[in-house]
Amino acid sequence: MVINRSSPKATVVPVLVYEDAGLALDWLCKTFGFQERLRVAGTGGIVYHAQLDVAECTIMLGRQGAEFRPPRVNEVSEFLHIHVDDVDEHFENSRRRGARIAKPPANTPFGERQYTVEDIGGHRWTFSQSIADVAPEEWGATQARRE
Repeated sequence: MVINRSSPKATVVPVLVYEDAGLALDWLCKTFGFQERLRVAGTGGIVYHAQLDVAECTIMLGRQGAEFRPPRVNEVSEFLHIHVDDVDEHFENSRRRGARIAKPPANTPFGERQYTVEDIGGHRWTFSQSIADVAPEEWGATQARRE
């Protein structure tokens, strides 16, 4: 097996497109506490690609281009769900740094405390903290049977 230091180790890696990937990279690190893994910049320092480490996962950022675009205003086609240790502390930091709050922190019937924000590129993020161990059947879900 070949190990490529340029490629994230995660099996699934979301890729988000921003009009200004460099601005998004800096904002996401400052606002959500992510760590920059690498960046690819061209002439004039324009960031075309970047990778962020988020716990044991990676998120890639790309610059808007011919076939890629950020979401349109009031359009949600995807969102990222990230577990954090303290959702209320994370919320306060995001709010202080100007993240647009879509849903404030609230407890869910499935044992999570969550809030949802929109970043500077229009992408939605739900940050979640486990607060209780709840059986799926208690809130209306069923577990898949594996054979």
